[in-house]
Amino acid sequence: MKTHVKALVVGGGAVGASIAYHLARAGWSDVMLLERDELTSGSTWHAAGLLPLFNMGYATGHIHDYSVKFYKTLEEETGLNPGFAVVGNLRMAQCQERMDEYMLYASTAETLGIPYEFLSPAQIRERWPLVRTEDLQGALFHPTDGYINPADVTQAMAKGARQRGVEIVRRWQVDGYEWTGAEWKVSVTKMVEKGGNLVASDETAVITAEHVVTATGNHAQRTAALLGIKIPAIPVEHQFIVTEPDPALVDYRKTHGEHPVLRDADALWYVREERGGWILGPYERNAPARFAYGVPDSFRADLFPLDLDRIEAEYMSFIHRIPSSESVGLKDDFNGPICYTPDGNPLVGPAPGLRNMWLAEGFSFGITAAGGTGYYLAQMMVEGEAEIDMAALDPKRYGSWMTTEYAVKKNEECYEHVFILHHPDEERPAARPLRTDPAYDRQQALGAQFGCVNGWERPNYYAPQGFDDHDARSFRRGGWWQYAVDEARAIREGVGLIDATAFTKHVVKGPGATQFLDWFTCNKLPKVGRINLTYALTAAGTTRTEYTIVRLGEDEYYLVSAGAWSAYDADYLRKAAEEKAGEFGYIEIQDVTSQWGVLAIAGPKSRDVLNEIVKDADPATVLSNKRFPWLSMRNIELGMCPVRAIRVAYTGELGWELHHPIEMQRYLWDQLMQAGAKHGMKPVGARAQNWLRQEKSYRAFGTELGRDATPLEADLPRFVDLSKEFHGKPEMQEKGIRSKCCTLLIDGPEDADPWGREALYLDGEKVGRLTSGGYSVAFGKSIGMGYVKPDLAVPGTRLKVRMFNDLWDAEVVVDSPYDPKNETIRKDG
Repeated sequence: MKTHVKALVVGGGAVGASIAYHLARAGWSDVMLLERDELTSGSTWHAAGLLPLFNMGYATGHIHDYSVKFYKTLEEETGLNPGFAVVGNLRMAQCQERMDEYMLYASTAETLGIPYEFLSPAQIRERWPLVRTEDLQGALFHPTDGYINPADVTQAMAKGARQRGVEIVRRWQVDGYEWTGAEWKVSVTKMVEKGGNLVASDETAVITAEHVVTATGNHAQRTAALLGIKIPAIPVEHQFIVTEPDPALVDYRKTHGEHPVLRDADALWYVREERGGWILGPYERNAPARFAYGVPDSFRADLFPLDLDRIEAEYMSFIHRIPSSESVGLKDDFNGPICYTPDGNPLVGPAPGLRNMWLAEGFSFGITAAGGTGYYLAQMMVEGEAEIDMAALDPKRYGSWMTTEYAVKKNEECYEHVFILHHPDEERPAARPLRTDPAYDRQQALGAQFGCVNGWERPNYYAPQGFDDHDARSFRRGGWWQYAVDEARAIREGVGLIDATAFTKHVVKGPGATQFLDWFTCNKLPKVGRINLTYALTAAGTTRTEYTIVRLGEDEYYLVSAGAWSAYDADYLRKAAEEKAGEFGYIEIQDVTSQWGVLAIAGPKSRDVLNEIVKDADPATVLSNKRFPWLSMRNIELGMCPVRAIRVAYTGELGWELHHPIEMQRYLWDQLMQAGAKHGMKPVGARAQNWLRQEKSYRAFGTELGRDATPLEADLPRFVDLSKEFHGKPEMQEKGIRSKCCTLLIDGPEDADPWGREALYLDGEKVGRLTSGGYSVAFGKSIGMGYVKPDLAVPGTRLKVRMFNDLWDAEVVVDSPYDPKNETIRKDG
């Protein structure tokens, strides 16, 4: 066994084997994979091996697509057959709303180039007569999908890794990690079998590694404890049953090919053929999480007792859908732990607070994701960034506020929601409310319907008391839509108040702060008392973070960024500052997110409302352009509340962000609502704000802005100062303009708007995709933002957008189609 390697991969399941393979294929010749037991002895061995090719996540969709294509090449390279049955994947729908979901799936699949076709009940019956179809609306069929043998594909990847020089070592367990400042010292212990259990021997060793990747599956909590971090990957029981041969199926197969993987999402199960019988895998309610604090030493390739009562409804619906199965007996059953995360996405990327430590944990669909995870994680490690934006999978999307109990509740909920309708306006209830700002109760009393951002409760919209947000959800214009329209109009025509407390907020100060931020971000730094919008880039020149920078002093700055990405932004900021401290001098960074509340007031009457309560020697002029110009900051007093007021509005109207001591928020909220009453002020939620920012072509991080596009491709040259040197500049310039962001007005269906996941076409050719979508109150039609080929990002270009399986007219418009000269936002008073 080597004692020094370039990269050490910990975990010998499908994910670990793929990472080791792809690191070697990417050029790292000195790679070791360490497994505490045997390869595939974790959840890989009892996985059903399904390959659900596509889901609604853009990054995850790419990962699954790569896996499916990659697995088809393994036999030629390694000589080992991974057992890939390309039988297709049939997603059946019992109701029109499920078909609406599939049509959104399909349009998003087109953005990745994934083939599909829609089938009617009659077409399903004609192809697969064993399936009952009279109560179906139809189905979505992915012909290139199928299933694979988990153990075989893992062994094939392991052989491919060995052929490329990877050393695979079994029966060694990691017991400690120590960072020396340049590399990791990993303490390991030889494991031996005694009485059927795996126990530690007296033989130990230390492996030194420049990089470590953990792919420890169900043992993620042990990994977290060894590293001193939080990893919200906790297993949930998943059971599936295998039937005896079905005579009707055996007879059918004499003259027909194999059935596709069948998914009756409304019945909460999947089914595939297995040796003349069926495998039924339900995603039932009340499946419990297990091993919240670690896997017992006695648990190896073990299973839990089957709980047939828990899956009785799913089993009966399986018999209903495939009537020939009613008389077939059960041959085998499995109930094993499968890791989940609170949102269902795996945790892939740099570990929080640690250098050269990479996580690949929390895979609920590990066989499907293994190939692509290895490929894209290897890109991140070897090249510095992946070719797709991996932020949605970043381990730092959960902050230090996350606890074990939270992860347990959310992971159980996530399992239960695998086949629940995934509305784009979905809000899941488990572990909520948790993080609330002081005005929460006030907003709730006004009918706020809350969404959850990084654990924070944030109003999505306001509705009458007794309104049911769950019933209001839809793939079209839901029951909440008119309320959001009214809120958007209130800001365009009058005044609205938005709770933006979830914004991430950092103070950066010290002798090295100015030089550091000038290098760290791509725009000019503002003068004292002024603000600038700017971007921190990745090493690949793409957009890593968007900041509003407020300069409080010569060497003191207040940075505001997206609320969903607090830990993600903090980690990158701190690591960058540590790297440059020797060059620039002392830099102090404080995360003050929970110390400062933010209420944003916007609209033509916003100044009138603030004038009611502002305290100043000359209150009539304190908010005027002369004393308080656009894109500036002033410390003001609103009643008894000191406020760091920033004259900027994400809605594109006259307005201010009112940053205040969070303990005074309830007082400030009451003052503003009382002052705003005579001006008709409405509380406004995030959905209306999202529509309004699209009318101004304001890019949002996580949609238009991400690690797969540069600020220049986002068409933001005015925020890039090419006269200075900054991190990622050469790489940004080298990339050029591969695609370009633009805004489109859309003549879509009367009852629907785009969600920002749809494909764009010109003359039948796919030329781009939407990244945001919604409704424009200013133009009375749908609106969207997205990326197209550069030569098409020109006002007047007419395209088509795929919505509900039809193509609708869309026109590229000027940037900031509403008030392109920013006259309303600069309004004096």
